[in-house]
Amino acid sequence: MMKRLERMCVLAMAGAMAAAGASAQSGAPNGGGAFGPSNPFYAESKLPFQAPPFNKIKDSDYQPAIEAGIAQALKENEAIADNPAAPTFDNTIVAMEKAGQLLNRVTLVFFGVTQANTNDTLQKVQDVETPKLAALQDAIYLNNKLFARVQKVYDARATLKLDAESLRLVEVDYRQFVKAGAKLNDADKAKLKKLNEEDAVLSNTFMNKLLAGTKAAAYVTTDKSKLAGLSDAQVQAAQLAAKERGTAGYVIPLQNTTQQPDLTFMSNRDARKAMFDDSWTRTERNDANDTRATIARLAQVRATKAKLLGFPNYAAWVLQDQMAKTPEAAQKFMDALVGPATARAKSEQAEIQALIDKQNAGKGSGMASGSFQVQPWDWNFYAEQVRKAKYDLDDSQVKPYFELNRVLQDGVFYAANQLYGLTFQERKDIPVYQPDVKVFEVFDANGKPLALAYFDYFKRDNKAGGAWMSNFVGQSTLLKTLPVIYNVANFQKPAPGQPALISFSDVTTMFHEFGHGLHGMFANTMYPSLSGTSTPRDFVEFPSQFNEHWASYPAVFKHYALHYKTGAPMPDDLVAKIKKSAKFDQGYLVTEALAAAQLDMQWHTLPATAPLENVDDFEKAALTKVHLNLAAVPPRYRSSYFLHIWANGYAAGYYAYSWTQMLDDAAYQWFEDHGGLTRANGDRFRTMVLSRGNTQDLDKMYSTWLGAQPTVAPMLKDLGLVDDGK
Repeated sequence: MMKRLERMCVLAMAGAMAAAGASAQSGAPNGGGAFGPSNPFYAESKLPFQAPPFNKIKDSDYQPAIEAGIAQALKENEAIADNPAAPTFDNTIVAMEKAGQLLNRVTLVFFGVTQANTNDTLQKVQDVETPKLAALQDAIYLNNKLFARVQKVYDARATLKLDAESLRLVEVDYRQFVKAGAKLNDADKAKLKKLNEEDAVLSNTFMNKLLAGTKAAAYVTTDKSKLAGLSDAQVQAAQLAAKERGTAGYVIPLQNTTQQPDLTFMSNRDARKAMFDDSWTRTERNDANDTRATIARLAQVRATKAKLLGFPNYAAWVLQDQMAKTPEAAQKFMDALVGPATARAKSEQAEIQALIDKQNAGKGSGMASGSFQVQPWDWNFYAEQVRKAKYDLDDSQVKPYFELNRVLQDGVFYAANQLYGLTFQERKDIPVYQPDVKVFEVFDANGKPLALAYFDYFKRDNKAGGAWMSNFVGQSTLLKTLPVIYNVANFQKPAPGQPALISFSDVTTMFHEFGHGLHGMFANTMYPSLSGTSTPRDFVEFPSQFNEHWASYPAVFKHYALHYKTGAPMPDDLVAKIKKSAKFDQGYLVTEALAAAQLDMQWHTLPATAPLENVDDFEKAALTKVHLNLAAVPPRYRSSYFLHIWANGYAAGYYAYSWTQMLDDAAYQWFEDHGGLTRANGDRFRTMVLSRGNTQDLDKMYSTWLGAQPTVAPMLKDLGLVDDGK
């Protein structure tokens, strides 16, 4: 949600689709060539950690491997369903955990690459295979015989003398079958299958339109004066982006959010408005990339699906197994933040307006006749000036101390070493899917190999917006696999020969995504379904947001915040300014994120009887209803480019970024109360939380570790939305 809360760290479509990928429809290999031993997915990779052999994988390898994986997964699950032996934990529940390994192997890689480095060929494969994967999931979860076996094990669970993790798996599996519609009659199952297929196709269509629309909507100019205010490095990057596209002049690609980073510096107001409009209308241009009809139908399909499954709306269906449990609970939580957030945003707006009026005083015939009301494209530009005036802090002063590679190794890795004893060694012998990607082997405190970690930080036109983490290989002692994780972001790539200097917001993104990485790397569970980040959405963001705190922790900060030329530490007065300004503009940031979360919730609480919505009218009414329709504070994501909720698994779940900030701020308060950055604290957190995945009830897991139930007070304090007495 806020500046340090949400980095579009979706645990990637790779995670959501691979989860569906472990579940199936039949289909003989077709359209992608024969599948056999020459296909790199045919057998487990021989590379360390079973890392993907990207040096051998061709675009043409994916489709036949996916098709063969679908067929194999279906055959394996049908064999479990048809087993004449009485159902047991081993021959049913464990057997399902072992099924679908080929499909897992290929889909984890395929969806990772299509998110980060796609092309026309891969998009066509995705178009073809997405509905087949959705149908595969239905073929498993709606299999009457298979569910009957699961139910028998579930009904007998109290007598089976299972260990706690195995018992948890039985309960999770049973609930997933029921949630997926296993108890529906055959006629309703047939209807559900059609809805699921349409949902999958529409989601994939949305993602492809958004990628194309975002690329096409990049800000383009041949007039260098339009870029006034940008640094030489930013102008060079825009020049390089234009050259890479074969376009004259300058190109500034869009980020996934409504607001664009360069709006903070561009002094030409007309250019700012043009860039903002490019962002705001990227998928609302009545062209092939317009997503409005797609999402309106998608919302309708989801509402219809929820009704079929016995729920009043899609959010109620989604949240039944999340920490919030109900849309009403999530709504109540969000409502409690609206008042403090918008009040602060309005006071920030008044400061900005006063500055605008002061700067324009005397222009024309009136005292402030040359002034204007602050608009969204003005906010960041003037907020930065207010920040400089209040805190004497200029972003150009800060960036030279944040060189990306140093932040990674002397900041992100250093904090992990201090907390958990981890060490890292770059592996240049591990093949990658794109030259910018770096790979590190991660070693535990005892020197044993723990995981492999990939880092892909620079923006490309063929990369989805935002930042995220997922796995190429998941951890499981049952399958004898160790984790292979990746972090992806969209930082501006420097011109050749120039250092990658990033903002403190980007630094925080790196810590955030690595927090997800730690959740994946520390996984220590028997069953893959319960491992690592396989948790509810309103828990999974907790480890990542918690890890953000170490970015500004003094002992960590001074270790990486060194000038890229001289190696000198950041001066104490500059450090103090960053700390003092940390809560600046939080009213805006919380409000824009709440607006997005409310759009998500209101789209997904529509009843099945609702008509096909006019997207723009619905959006305006939805924000007005919850007192978040502030002209100068647009939602962080507009409905028409809200990738999280339409294609990345966060439908009815975007509130999770706020919810988990409550968890992470309470957790950091615990660390502060118990000595801060210590191995003892880190090891306890790792043992009781980060390593456990979804092997326990998460409310109980968290409260047992914390020693109490979390409250919202530390969150409001951290955001600066209440007076903390300082």
